[in-house]
Amino acid sequence: MNRELEYMFVQSARVWIPDAEEVWKSAELTKDYKNDDASLQLMLEDGTTIDHKLDPKTKNLPYLRNPDILVGENDLTALSYLHEPAVLHNLKVRFIDSKLIYTYCGIVLVAINPYETLPIYGTDIINAYSGQNMGDMDPHIFAVAEEAYKQMARDERNQSIIVSGESGAGKTVSAKYAMRYFATVSGSASEANVEEKVLASNPIMEAIGNAKTTRNDNSSRFGKYIEIGFDNRYRIIGANMRTYLLEKSRVVFQADEERNYHIFYQLCASANQPEFKNLRLSTANDFLYTRQGRSPVIEGVDDAKELRTTRHAFTLLGINESYQIGLFQVLAAILHLGNVEIKDRDSDSSLIAPKNRHLTAFCELVGVTYQDMSQWLCHRKLKTATETYIKPLPRLQATNARDALSKHIYAKLFNWIVEHVNKALVTNVKQHSFIGVLDIYGFETFEINSFEQFCINYANEKLQQQFNMHVFKLEQEEYMKEQIPWTLIDFYDNQPCINLIEAKMGILDLLDEECKMPKGSDDSWAQKLYNTHLKTCSLFEKPRMSNRAFIIQHFADKVEYQCEGFLEKNKDTVNEEQIHVLKASKKFDLLVELFQDEEKATTPTGQVPGTGGRTRLSIKPDKGRDTSSKEHKKTVGCQFRNSLQMLMETLNATTPHYVRCIKPNDFKLAFSFDPKRAVQQLRACGVLETIRISAAGFPSRWTYQEFFSRYRVLMKQKDVLPDKKLTCKNVLEKLVQDQDKYQFGKTKIFFRAGQVAYLEKLRADKLRAACIRIQKTIRCWLARKKYLRQRSAAITIQRFTRGYQARCLAKFMRRTQAATVIQKYQRMCVERKRYRQKQAAALAMQTILRAYMARQKYQALLREHKAVIIQKHVRGWLARCWYKRCLEAIVYLQCCIRRMRAKRELKKLKIEARSVEHFKKLNKGMENKIMQLQRKIDEQNKDNRVVNERLVSLESSYASESERMRGELGRLRGVEEDAKNKTNQVSSLLEELEKLRKELSVTQQEKKTIEDWAQKYRDEMEKMVSELKDQNGLLKKEKDDLNRMIQEQSQQMTEKMTRAIAQETQQLETDLNEERSRYQNLLTEHLRLEEKYDDLKEELAHSTNVSKPGHRRTDSTHSSNESEYTYNSEYAELEDGSRVGEDVTRGMDTSLTLKLQKRVTELEQEKQSLRNELENREEQFQRARARDDAQFRKARGAELEYESLKRQELESENKKLRHDLAEMRQSLLGGAAAGAGAPGSPAYKVLLDQLNASCEELEVRKEEVLILRSQLVSQKEALHHKDEKETMTEPSVFAQDVNKLKDADELKQAYVGLKDTNRLLEQQLQAQRRTYDSEVESLRGELQNVKEENNRQQQLLAQNLQLPPEARIEASLQHEITRLTNENLELMADDPTASREARVIILRRMVDLMEQLEKQDRTIRKLKKQLKVYSKRIGEMGAGQAEGQTSPGQMVEEPIHPVNIPRREKDFQGMLEYKKEDEMKLVKNLILELKPRGVAVNLIPGLPAYILFMCLRHADYVNDDQKVRTLLTSTINSIKKILKKRGDDFETVSFWLANTCRFLHCLKQYSGDEGFMKHNTSRQNEHCLSNFDLAEYRQVISDLAIQIYQQLVKCMENILQPMIVSGMLEHETIQGVSGVKPTGLRKRTSSIADEGTYTLDSILRQLSAFHSTMCQHGTDPELIKQVVKQLFYIIGAVTLNNLLLRKDMCSWSKGMQIRYNVSQLEEWLRDKGLMNCGAKETLEPLIQAAQLLQVKKKNEEDAEAICSMCHALTTAQIVKVLNLYTPVNEFEERVSVAFIRTIQTRLRDRSESPQLLMDTKMIYPVTFPFSPSSLALETIQIPTSLNLSFLTRV
Repeated sequence: MNRELEYMFVQSARVWIPDAEEVWKSAELTKDYKNDDASLQLMLEDGTTIDHKLDPKTKNLPYLRNPDILVGENDLTALSYLHEPAVLHNLKVRFIDSKLIYTYCGIVLVAINPYETLPIYGTDIINAYSGQNMGDMDPHIFAVAEEAYKQMARDERNQSIIVSGESGAGKTVSAKYAMRYFATVSGSASEANVEEKVLASNPIMEAIGNAKTTRNDNSSRFGKYIEIGFDNRYRIIGANMRTYLLEKSRVVFQADEERNYHIFYQLCASANQPEFKNLRLSTANDFLYTRQGRSPVIEGVDDAKELRTTRHAFTLLGINESYQIGLFQVLAAILHLGNVEIKDRDSDSSLIAPKNRHLTAFCELVGVTYQDMSQWLCHRKLKTATETYIKPLPRLQATNARDALSKHIYAKLFNWIVEHVNKALVTNVKQHSFIGVLDIYGFETFEINSFEQFCINYANEKLQQQFNMHVFKLEQEEYMKEQIPWTLIDFYDNQPCINLIEAKMGILDLLDEECKMPKGSDDSWAQKLYNTHLKTCSLFEKPRMSNRAFIIQHFADKVEYQCEGFLEKNKDTVNEEQIHVLKASKKFDLLVELFQDEEKATTPTGQVPGTGGRTRLSIKPDKGRDTSSKEHKKTVGCQFRNSLQMLMETLNATTPHYVRCIKPNDFKLAFSFDPKRAVQQLRACGVLETIRISAAGFPSRWTYQEFFSRYRVLMKQKDVLPDKKLTCKNVLEKLVQDQDKYQFGKTKIFFRAGQVAYLEKLRADKLRAACIRIQKTIRCWLARKKYLRQRSAAITIQRFTRGYQARCLAKFMRRTQAATVIQKYQRMCVERKRYRQKQAAALAMQTILRAYMARQKYQALLREHKAVIIQKHVRGWLARCWYKRCLEAIVYLQCCIRRMRAKRELKKLKIEARSVEHFKKLNKGMENKIMQLQRKIDEQNKDNRVVNERLVSLESSYASESERMRGELGRLRGVEEDAKNKTNQVSSLLEELEKLRKELSVTQQEKKTIEDWAQKYRDEMEKMVSELKDQNGLLKKEKDDLNRMIQEQSQQMTEKMTRAIAQETQQLETDLNEERSRYQNLLTEHLRLEEKYDDLKEELAHSTNVSKPGHRRTDSTHSSNESEYTYNSEYAELEDGSRVGEDVTRGMDTSLTLKLQKRVTELEQEKQSLRNELENREEQFQRARARDDAQFRKARGAELEYESLKRQELESENKKLRHDLAEMRQSLLGGAAAGAGAPGSPAYKVLLDQLNASCEELEVRKEEVLILRSQLVSQKEALHHKDEKETMTEPSVFAQDVNKLKDADELKQAYVGLKDTNRLLEQQLQAQRRTYDSEVESLRGELQNVKEENNRQQQLLAQNLQLPPEARIEASLQHEITRLTNENLELMADDPTASREARVIILRRMVDLMEQLEKQDRTIRKLKKQLKVYSKRIGEMGAGQAEGQTSPGQMVEEPIHPVNIPRREKDFQGMLEYKKEDEMKLVKNLILELKPRGVAVNLIPGLPAYILFMCLRHADYVNDDQKVRTLLTSTINSIKKILKKRGDDFETVSFWLANTCRFLHCLKQYSGDEGFMKHNTSRQNEHCLSNFDLAEYRQVISDLAIQIYQQLVKCMENILQPMIVSGMLEHETIQGVSGVKPTGLRKRTSSIADEGTYTLDSILRQLSAFHSTMCQHGTDPELIKQVVKQLFYIIGAVTLNNLLLRKDMCSWSKGMQIRYNVSQLEEWLRDKGLMNCGAKETLEPLIQAAQLLQVKKKNEEDAEAICSMCHALTTAQIVKVLNLYTPVNEFEERVSVAFIRTIQTRLRDRSESPQLLMDTKMIYPVTFPFSPSSLALETIQIPTSLNLSFLTRV
């Protein structure tokens, strides 16, 4: 042990240390651990270094971390170190990194609520898990359900699935998915759709039993156990539900942020519905019972919609509308009762106000009187021994009584609904077994825990005990099975805690006793608990600070319970008089039904009811007890204990399966993991206890083969022995010294905890050392190879360099000498040239300089002269300009001055005008004032005269003063105006001067600007010219570019159009395939319904035979005669069956008969609807075809048909004449010895007979002509009235077509069409009469010619009989040639064109005759040689036998008959004749009893098809439509029957697929359609059908071929299905690449090939067998390609689906294995020549998944490569593979979460299906390309082994 610790606790080893926040934190050792160390040097993941102190007493080291390759395992028991931090870390990695919510922990499935909808519960996932072993797939609730279903079927033992967990952990959803799995996989045994009813019970129970809490929006407030019943075929037949501990207190009280039960809010949300008007409901906030939580709405939930779902579920379960309204009345009454207000009358009594509207509504809804209910809500009745008292209740007690009544009514309603749901789920079929699903609350502990939590935790104690015992039992069975010494494992036994609760004098017992006490209380009960258990039980404690609470040490944690309310909740009483009032209701039967079994609920003490608690089913009274009030009902605790005991008995009688639901956080965040909350729940649900029990023994278990494969690297070659078990023992003894660390079982090796990690470390160290050694050797080899390569390169470089340098030196020396000579002569030439250049330059310069000086002087003189002229003109111009400017300035100044004076004068005038105006205004104002004063004066009395006089004087003085002031003001204004004018004049002059200066400067600037502009314009023009030149060049270049672009664009457009056309073509092909696939799916469904219909008929017939043993028996030949039934006989069969059913149903169950009849009717309706749908799909095509056919037949129908009949008649006559001629020749040849040509000779008789036969034949032909004419008319009428006539295949169409013609317009059109048809028929009849007359004349002429020919033949025969045999034959040939020549001459005379054709025919006949002659000569010579040999042998045998020998002449005559046989066979028409009564024998021998492996059948592929077609040809030849119809119908029915009987036999299905296709091709090849006759020979064209168009039957046979093809695919899939996963994934094709990882309790299928294990070779052999069988049966090559493509799709889809659901398969090495396996499949395709059939493309998703497992997955470039590579995979599949990727060795790395998110971001824009798995049931639409046969029908010989001697060749 010390050695292992020192080996494990070394530097870089990783351990777990406790942490307050994260519970456990990972750390790494920075220093090796020694035995005497008191602490460990650790470094945390964030780089912090700590010193971890060890306990000095125990020296317990921290938990070691598991190797990285074990992290994220599917099963926690696969971990080498089994402890709490390892479990928590593994769950966190799977949940957060891999998004996996399910994990196994031994036999427990741990389910973490993701708070997000995941696409892992679809039907495709269910199909993937169906039939799989639990350990072979990733953990899932479906895997647990499949295991339960499989064990039920295998062990014939009932099963249970126990789902537990906290509120909000997902218990209800898990249970719902488990039930959905059973409903999907098993189906229903009856026609009542029981599985739908089982699922429909969920919304009902959620509505009445679920509510919103602070932890969960849909929390189940009750426990339930659903038993799903199965019959002996393990199909669902019914279900039964038991409920536990409903939380009744929620009806009357809800905490903050919580709601009442959903049903109340659903009703309130639907209050506006018409049917709910009389309930008087409103919003939820208006009722006390629904507004206390102040959270009436759940986000994302539509309560009105949920009510519709609930009502639909009620209807589905048989609860009709009236009962539903009654239920809703009771619920509404409860809401109104909660709003009844009770007031105080005094301290001891209370009252309800009169006419309280809510109480009135309550009484009206439940049908009771207002007075009685108001009376007993506020009073109670007390009974004594002698009399009865009525006592009023205080307001508080009355309110409690009201709430107790509400809870009691709701509990009764809940139980009633559960009871009726159970009734709806019960069937009459006997239950064979069941699977129970227990959805029950988990361990609960809150701040305040009461009676409800006590009962819940009590139930969990019982379940935990059962769980512990089951785990312990499984461990013991495993050890005993492997013969391991069994040692008792110490595990936590919670029996003491259960005894504390339920034993005698336990908590429940004392509680019931206290409830019986007259003055019992919670305090007295608490004291009894303290006195009884405080000192005797260690699990019971008393809180320090409370005398009304107690503590129980449960298996999960300590819980403190408050005693307050225990007694009242346990008693759960209600006022008896209130119940009597309700039971007295006369108007509401449902309420009476609820309380029909109600007991009296009063207690001896007469105490008022309390607040209530949780309860379960309704309490039924004991019928034998006295009704006296002294008797007591059972308390809630007692009821719960009894129901829990029944539940435990049920669970113990079943095989349990455990699902533990974990709530990852309290905030409902998606994929958020809180370690503290998770650990609490893991401890509470028993997962850690399972781990502890497993870790206490030998948790790690390996088979010997797995151990050998995994740890082969730790063995030496000498250690490997043939016996793997002995090898493993020897190796383990060397590797692990302590033998207590492992045990050897029969098939497995058992290891203690940590030993696998120790072995993994040894293995990793060994591999690492081997890698280092390999690297060392390879690097040495590479370095030495590089050194030698560099040394050789250096020597070579040196050699070439030195040689190059020597050559360069020699070259340099030669060049130096040559350069010296060259320099000498070159310098001389240069100097001479330079001198001559200088001399010439000097002379030139002198000449130029002198000329330049002369020119300069001349230019100076010229410039002076021109300058004088310019100065003269400029100066004159300047003087004129100056004069003009001065004149303009003077004029301008004058204008300015005059303007100034005018302005001044104008101002004066304005001032004067303004002053007068002002004066006028002043005067006007004064006048107004005077008038006012005047009025005042007038109003004054005469006494004020003095004042008026004074006022007048003042006015006069004021006027004078005003006048003076006005004059002064005018003067001042004039002075001011003069000053202003002068100032303005000065400023205007200054402004004018400044303006003139500015104009002068502007003029100068404009001049300069114009000059600059002129210069700039000149420059711009020059620049523009250059730019134009440049632009011209650019335009030319652009023109060239545009031409080039136009060419490129035209090319691109051409390519684009080509691509668009290709895409459109591909889209059309896709649409065609989709339409074909839909049609074939409809056909499949139609056939499935037909089979179901036939099965029901058989079951009905079987039940008929069983119910009446004396009924008439079926004939023993019934099975062989069944094929006689046709489609038309089905109705008669139904009538017979119905008559028989009427006789039988008297002894049968009437309900069963009615169900069967109803189902038969439904199936018939479905069948008819499918037929109608198929007809509608083909209606357009049929209409178009009918229209074309009608036009064609109107135009040329009669003529062509008559011509064909005439041609057939002439051909038949010609054949008969040839046959007669052959008989005459044979007769003449046979009678040559007689030598008689006289009238009495045989030859003469033959000729006479032939002549008579010809005459008779002529008369017969005349009669046949008349018959054909009548038939022609009837057929034309049938063609023109096709819509009104029954077809061959569907007689019932006639009635439908008549109904279609009921419309007036259609009738009118039909009448017009009928008139046209009659007119056409009359014309055709007249034409036929004329043709008939001409034909009779021609026949008479032909008859005369025949008579003459007969005479000539008689003469010729008479002459030939006298010749010898050789000359006789030649004379016959000469005569034939002469006859043909004469015919040729006659034809030439009649018609030259026809003569040429006839000449060709005659030449061919002559060639044929010559070939026959040569052939006969060869045969004669051969026979003569044989005759000579035989003569010799006979001569040697003795002379005594010479007399009996035949003469040579006779020997020559005998072989003549075989020579004539081919001549007779040449006339064989490839038809088989049979009698009508032999049809059943034909079908029986050729179809029903034919063995596909027979030699005769395989001699000619498709022989039965050819025989059937030849029989059909004869029926067509004789124009027997009834025979054609019955033969085709019997053939189709017989093939269907043989497929139904032997549909699982691949050879049979393949054989009949090949023959059906061949029969279909024959119908096409010989149909007479030009499209099918291209590849026929002339002889085959002669064999075409002549009388019937079988296009409709071709469609029927094509549908039959589709059915056979689908049956073939299904058969092949069933054979391949068990091989695919094992051969493609599990088996190691490349040995040693994949390492076997440690596995947990759920062992997976071994990848080592055992005797019974399928490998890739098994798949290839099976594929080869399929291929060879189909080729042997003659299946079309194109059809074989389609079959192979379908098979490869199935292989790829099944393999990929399993890969996506198996984490252990997603590794690098497995990717290599898959790619190798795929390459082997491709090699098989290449060997068979099937590479172009599209099968390889179907494997593309699997190939890309394998590549995804192998590519690098780290950076952005890798993500880009993956996105471009995996185009055939969906985003969900790519992400799933990356999440599941698991390293097998330590050298591999996991895929980071960031990388996966990068992939998701890049693939976000993809438009694809979100489906994860591929559809394995998808079948590609099949086509049957036309494949004509080159086999001539006339050459087919029928083997005698087929027993078809009754067939006659025609």
